[in-house]
Amino acid sequence: MNKLNTIKISGVGLPLYVVLVLILTVTIWMGKLPLNMLGITFMLVLLGHLFYWIGQKTPFFNTYLGGGSVMTLLLAALLNSLRIMPKTVVQATAAFMQDWGFLDFYIAALICGAILGMNRNLLVRASARFIPISLATMVIGFFATGGMGVLLGQGFSHSVLYISMAQMAGGMGAGIVPLSKIYASQLHVPAGDILNHLAPATTLGNLFAIIGAIFIAKAFAKTKYNGHGVLIEVNKEELERPHLTLDATKIGVGLMFAFGLFLIGVILNAFVPKIHSYAFMIIIVFILKATDTVPKALQDCVVMFNQVVMTNLTHAVLAGIGLAMMDLSKLAQAMTWQFLILSLTSVVAMGLASWFLGKIFGLFPVETAIGAGMINNSMGGTGNIAVLSAADRMEMIAFAQMANRLGGAIILILGGILIQLFS
Repeated sequence: MNKLNTIKISGVGLPLYVVLVLILTVTIWMGKLPLNMLGITFMLVLLGHLFYWIGQKTPFFNTYLGGGSVMTLLLAALLNSLRIMPKTVVQATAAFMQDWGFLDFYIAALICGAILGMNRNLLVRASARFIPISLATMVIGFFATGGMGVLLGQGFSHSVLYISMAQMAGGMGAGIVPLSKIYASQLHVPAGDILNHLAPATTLGNLFAIIGAIFIAKAFAKTKYNGHGVLIEVNKEELERPHLTLDATKIGVGLMFAFGLFLIGVILNAFVPKIHSYAFMIIIVFILKATDTVPKALQDCVVMFNQVVMTNLTHAVLAGIGLAMMDLSKLAQAMTWQFLILSLTSVVAMGLASWFLGKIFGLFPVETAIGAGMINNSMGGTGNIAVLSAADRMEMIAFAQMANRLGGAIILILGGILIQLFS
């Protein structure tokens, strides 16, 4: 027993962890799992840490296939696809992730902590180069996918409208859902029918982006092209982060400040619906950091909150994404060889473009290819987390969200114009 206790899953000894899993299993089997914050949080945290641990301990998978992050997504998705998890629990998880705001909770903590915890000069210098690269990469991906569509006999318009733009739209809720409504209003068909055409590309693009990010991070780990999570060449002082001793009261202060900034984004989104709340929040936090407006003590509070959330909830978020937001059956139905090639074309073209543009603009190519190329093919906030977690680049979440939300807003505007031209 003592030997088993030395095996720990996220700080919990293996015997106790087995007991907790048995409690969860029995509760679900009896149909008594509370479908509220308590029940769903317990389930996602427990399964997320377990699946991540399995992925990190599985040979070959932990080295070449994304390890814990990808294993968490895959096993959680299989629980739904194989009908192991009751439908009521899956539906409650979907509501918890999106309608109840669990993702907002997580992403608000990540964005605010990532930006406020970054060196101010580094943030300003990197952003000035990263944003143009991200937008240029999207243009290249758009035409590369359309061109490949022509070569494969799928047509330029179909390839860009239903694959390229679906992958670059910024995910589900803020991406292909509004995009499907835009298409439907022009085509005079139900938005749900359009959504079924867009969703497989969004899902597959995200999977390819995860694989691509892992490949880039592993293949160039020991080269001069690797910035180890930092976009631009920096001196030692710019990378240094003071050690923070966690304080319960200060963590609460960080929570309030981060959520207050998120709500300002919500208010601004009400006046300008085309720009997502996340995008507004990024802009606000960026301005506050660039102008050195937030006192150092308050910044430390937000960074503490960020550390607590990242440490304890990242694997739970991945489990929730896999369980409630990845439909493997729909993906399998759309899996023609032409579809695979077109989806892969977008990821590869944008990865290569951002790599070389990053090199030209003086950014580390590995980080640029992941942050601009792979991220712009991901499923918005959830996809960003999956891609960055798999590549061990979570410190880039602010840049990832910046690229994804800005690019997604542009795609929605462009979609309204192109559907009129191509329909």
